[in-house]
Amino acid sequence: MNEAGSGAEWWRGATIYQIYPRSFADSNGDGIGDLPGITAHLDHVARLGADAIWISPFFTSPMTDFGYDVADYRDVDPIFGTLGDFDALVARAHDLGLRVTIDLVFAHTSDRHAWFGESRASREGERADWYVWADAKPDGTPPNNWQSVFGGPAWTWDARRGQYYYHQFLKEQPQLNVHVPAVQDALLDVVRFWLDRGVDGFRFDALNHAMFDPALTDNPPATDDRQRTRSYDFQIKTFSQGHPDVVGFVERIRTVCDAYGAIFTVAEVGGDDAMPLMKAYTAGNHRLSSAYGFDFLYAPALTAGLVAKAMRDWPGKPARDGLGEGWPSWAFENHDAPRCLSRWADDASRPAFGRMAIALLGALRGNIFIYQGQELGLLQDDIPFHLLKDPEAIANWPLTLGRDGVRTPMPWVPDAPNGGFTSGTPWLPLSPGNIARAVAAQEHDPAALLTHTRHILALRRAHPALRRGTIDHLRVHGDVLSFTRRIEGEAIHCAFNIGGGAHAHACPAGNAILSVNGADPAHLPAWGATMVIVDPL
Repeated sequence: MNEAGSGAEWWRGATIYQIYPRSFADSNGDGIGDLPGITAHLDHVARLGADAIWISPFFTSPMTDFGYDVADYRDVDPIFGTLGDFDALVARAHDLGLRVTIDLVFAHTSDRHAWFGESRASREGERADWYVWADAKPDGTPPNNWQSVFGGPAWTWDARRGQYYYHQFLKEQPQLNVHVPAVQDALLDVVRFWLDRGVDGFRFDALNHAMFDPALTDNPPATDDRQRTRSYDFQIKTFSQGHPDVVGFVERIRTVCDAYGAIFTVAEVGGDDAMPLMKAYTAGNHRLSSAYGFDFLYAPALTAGLVAKAMRDWPGKPARDGLGEGWPSWAFENHDAPRCLSRWADDASRPAFGRMAIALLGALRGNIFIYQGQELGLLQDDIPFHLLKDPEAIANWPLTLGRDGVRTPMPWVPDAPNGGFTSGTPWLPLSPGNIARAVAAQEHDPAALLTHTRHILALRRAHPALRRGTIDHLRVHGDVLSFTRRIEGEAIHCAFNIGGGAHAHACPAGNAILSVNGADPAHLPAWGATMVIVDPL
């Protein structure tokens, strides 16, 4: 492993590159990305300067929710390849100095999972209580008022068992009853299975959804005045998720991972009041490594105030309970959230804005996640209704911006069919604009966003203050955000103009190591940014 990625806490401050396997690279011409395609292009990730990859689910699945409905946690879906292909991927990644993190979905399975088949067969079987079952009310309606994320009641009637089963997402994704110790044991065996194959870390999808109020108490109604497009948004999820016992399960996960060494674990915790859960799941040295922040993923605009608030929420100080605060992780976009440049910048400002934004991400305290194509400046694709694949987009069209537009394939070669992603018909179309931004089109261009991203990540790897340091002197002056990253022996003052007008900036004297869009320590033009090594005292 490279020096920046070595040690007991190799993950602290790491850059993690997210790969959505359906859309990264297709090796066999079926129009769907696969594990051999990932392996063949890992050199791109290594050249970028990432420390690790995160691969979204590739497990056996009917693909109702494109892999987040797992039918077998211990095997690879044939559309992606084989376990042998996965082993080859891990070996190649490690040869390149890249760690491998995978997505584990422990809140629910597919309804095609063998566990669910056994659970629905009988109320008395060994796995009868492995999922969440409840009798109907006397009038035949569901047991309570809980709603599904994808719309409608979170309960589906099963005639074979004569009960309703609970699903926080699609009806094809029945909820695991993680309160049951045997379910936890089975899931921990899954963790061991992948650790034994050389995996270096896990992202735990929708972890706060893993447990619920066993009494199935009705959720209270939401009282805010925001616009709602889903029935799910009409409730405060007091009882349907975020049960305190998740913390005990988290501690069991950490115990298993610690037996294998320096394993990275990050919790995805979404929802309206996620911060207390994020802090609880990561507090101390016996829970998860980090929590994945949603502060930027759906923000309609990037502002200095937004960034400052996110940093202040994770000051790095000991918690009152003595456990100590966990470590944050940040992303500007991912497989669920729209492309950041489409949300935050217009056509004219995107080149300059993109350079400033990646410099800002590289300066944040915490781990940073880069979603495939972000380093190219890919934009959100507009997918017509007849080509939509995302079940959420189809169910809520046209009021919900679906996830398909951020999942379109990665362009590799601008003048190749389908941008070099596949020799067949891609599962989602690539837009001409994004094909023009392909890797090969930017590879040797010193002005390209790809080149700039490599430079930013190299700075982050070279300077311990940027990677692991504290953050202080956090200030907002209109559009200007400034702070100092500091570690013993090094301090770096960072300033960002998150606006279209020029501003003066009184930067401390020192050695400038970064100038973005013509900035210098005293002047920040539109979308300008600067970093200066200053006196650490």
